[in-house]
Amino acid sequence: MKNVTDRTSNPFGMRPSCAEFVPGYGDANAHFHVVGDHPGVHGGADAGVPFTNEAGLKLQETLVDAGLLRSAGDEPDVDRTFLSYLHMCVAETTPTQAEYDDMERFFDAELRAIAAHVIVPVGARATKHVLETYTAQAWKTEIDMEKLHATEMRGSGWLVVPVKDPAEWEDDDADRLVEALLTLQSTDYRRETDLGRFLPGGESYLVR
Repeated sequence: MKNVTDRTSNPFGMRPSCAEFVPGYGDANAHFHVVGDHPGVHGGADAGVPFTNEAGLKLQETLVDAGLLRSAGDEPDVDRTFLSYLHMCVAETTPTQAEYDDMERFFDAELRAIAAHVIVPVGARATKHVLETYTAQAWKTEIDMEKLHATEMRGSGWLVVPVKDPAEWEDDDADRLVEALLTLQSTDYRRETDLGRFLPGGESYLVR
């Protein structure tokens, strides 16, 4: 089922109880959901859009090269992609675990509403959370971002492609991510089956 909205910023009207927040931004019917930590790490307090500090823009440029964005900037032109944070509130310090837990309901509701085929967690915290919450991989996976960067992991209804924090990228980290995402897009990453043949009228009914 497709989401019907013409809003790119905060398409589901999330309203956390904080003075300032950076809402999700992108295609409400995205195939790829890029998940960061919080605005203090990946930017957005000024622009109101995730991944708009120096490191975040580096990631955006890489996503352009990988075909997930049409252009980068404070208002990136998205293509089948949604950007959001685990903790969307703007704060002067690192959020506490209790504060992350309080924001979880907003993040989870948005992630399930988007229902992207691929989750792209950026950085160790986002990767750990996604693996623990949306896959059965966490118990056997060390959160070593050097090793996990640009790899593909299977989750519970999602594919997961962890990304090392762009502030820590070296050498060929950007190229590896571009190659991984381009390769993934050349496959049947949606993993959908059409059950319409079992329904009256023969209309398509796609399930994962």
